[in-house]
Amino acid sequence: MRKTLAEIAQQLNGTDKKVQLIYAFNGTGKTRLSRAFKQEIDPKQAGDDASSELADKKIIYYSAFTEDLFYWDNDLGQDAEPKLEIQPNAFTKWVLEEQGQDQSIITTFQRYTSDKLTPHFSADFSSVSFSFERGNQQSEPHIKISKGEESNFIWSVFNALLEQVIAELNIPEVADRSTDVFNKLTHVFVDDPVSSLDENHLIELAVNLAALIKSSQSDLKFIITTHSPLFYNVLFNEFSNKACYMLERFDDGSFSLTEKSGDSNKSFSYHLHLVQTIEQAIADSKVERYHFTLLRNLYEKTASFLGYPKWSELLPDDKQLYYSRIINFTSHSTLSNEAVAEPTPQERVTVQLLLDHLKNSHGFWQQQGA
Repeated sequence: MRKTLAEIAQQLNGTDKKVQLIYAFNGTGKTRLSRAFKQEIDPKQAGDDASSELADKKIIYYSAFTEDLFYWDNDLGQDAEPKLEIQPNAFTKWVLEEQGQDQSIITTFQRYTSDKLTPHFSADFSSVSFSFERGNQQSEPHIKISKGEESNFIWSVFNALLEQVIAELNIPEVADRSTDVFNKLTHVFVDDPVSSLDENHLIELAVNLAALIKSSQSDLKFIITTHSPLFYNVLFNEFSNKACYMLERFDDGSFSLTEKSGDSNKSFSYHLHLVQTIEQAIADSKVERYHFTLLRNLYEKTASFLGYPKWSELLPDDKQLYYSRIINFTSHSTLSNEAVAEPTPQERVTVQLLLDHLKNSHGFWQQQGA
């Protein structure tokens, strides 16, 4: 059933699950869904933005809008001391100025990047600069970090806030809490905190986030969206009281949120393994006939996850029948020349063509940022 994002937000709000995990392709609308859900939980009123008081909020969220609170002052005149400016907002004010969590932020940031890369907050916490320690023990000050590192830093700020939220709300008696600023919170929405992380750090972030959420003993609920199959897979295996969905957007601008259950949620890592195996064979010019079997397996599992009745429906529209026959013949060895072990040059090209098509058209394992 096709819905608006507002209707999907209502659907998410209607569940009693502690965690709702959503997979969606890049560009589907995950960030817009975070805003629609915010409107569902806590309708926008005059002055209700990132600068409003935390005590007024029912939901906090991490998304591209969170990253907009940080922007570079590149010192264009001298190009010598670039720094990341922090727009005045309730989140960083509470975390940095009131709670003094700057060292916790630095520790988390270095965990996902490098212990040689160090943030330096200004005295009034209105900006942050970065230095990098070289192998000769010399520090290079005032460097501009990459976009991925910048995203990791902003996530580290949000992570510090989330740790404080969960710790305070875990105290059952309101009067015993050290602050009352989180008492109205009901939901946390996390949209893709994994931009540019390598697989090891991505898994580490997923495990740490899951552990943090599982430590929550209050009624606080969590919604996590991602385009990363590996991140999704790790989180799926970490949580028990959860609901899992796939978000899709249609050409007419409508959406669907389909609940996924069973093995369809467990196959992401296997998809990644198949893709990496075929890609390596292509890169090494060592494509053999059994790679057609792997390619068909990949198409079959992708079709099953996406809800297509036939895997061949994922093939290029103009040559579905042709490519279907090639994959079937080569993977099942039904041709008269089945004794020939080596595929032809054209068959090798076909493997790469069909893998690229699947990645570009239905590529939910791709790791690029949303």
